[in-house]
Amino acid sequence: MKTVVITGGTDGMGAALASHYLRESERVVVVGRSRVKFEALLAALAADDPATTDRASFIAADLSLTAESRRVVEQIKARHERVDVLVLAASFIRQKRHETVEGHEASWVLFFVSKYILTTGLTSLLADSDHPTVVNISVPGARVEAIDFDDLESVRCFSFIRSNAQQRRANELLGILATVENPTLAYLTWGPRRLVKTSFAGDVGWVMKMSSVILGAVAAQRPADAIEPIIALVADPPTGRAAYRGAARVPLVHGPHDADDAYRLATAIKEY
Repeated sequence: MKTVVITGGTDGMGAALASHYLRESERVVVVGRSRVKFEALLAALAADDPATTDRASFIAADLSLTAESRRVVEQIKARHERVDVLVLAASFIRQKRHETVEGHEASWVLFFVSKYILTTGLTSLLADSDHPTVVNISVPGARVEAIDFDDLESVRCFSFIRSNAQQRRANELLGILATVENPTLAYLTWGPRRLVKTSFAGDVGWVMKMSSVILGAVAAQRPADAIEPIIALVADPPTGRAAYRGAARVPLVHGPHDADDAYRLATAIKEY
């Protein structure tokens, strides 16, 4: 039985993955903000297989807070001897800069810092797996210069596009750190091939929300369909770093200072 940890596992692709692995009789740890959504997901599965409840657990957390991410790591380490698959799927879209009670920019923490804390914090448990895999749902392909190391939290200038690009690039570089720590790890930066139907959780304007609704109705795929490539990759993961759009492998973006930039990020996170 595998142990699968899924952040953002109560909605969208995260919930679809949680449902899939529970149906496959794996042990699943769901990290999310809504216990109500988790209970609803579990009730639907338990109607067909009551044993599902014995294999599923929930950790309530707001991963835009670093203290919450560290608490999640400690709870997982206290309850489990091994993690086979870590899926980083938590999402909350913000069009404007938002500072948390910890004094950090919420999107940067949620979409990168929390992923860094979970990936590095669970290194020892992943190392005990025969085929350790991290699936980081963060569309690959951001440009090399996307990170502003002098303004990681976008204090001077915030835009959704700039923030998104910086997070995506940082998550690709996180793979360097993760695979150095564990050479047997499969670290997959993954994005869907096309739009996925979701509840679109976030603090966004009406234009973005309406655009999402319209495009979702016309062109979006169901989460259950979108995750099929992830399931296939987890079943037979490539060792090392790799990037995918849907089922298609795409080139990793290489810069002249990738290793230095990765360790520069690691040094910055120590201040959180």
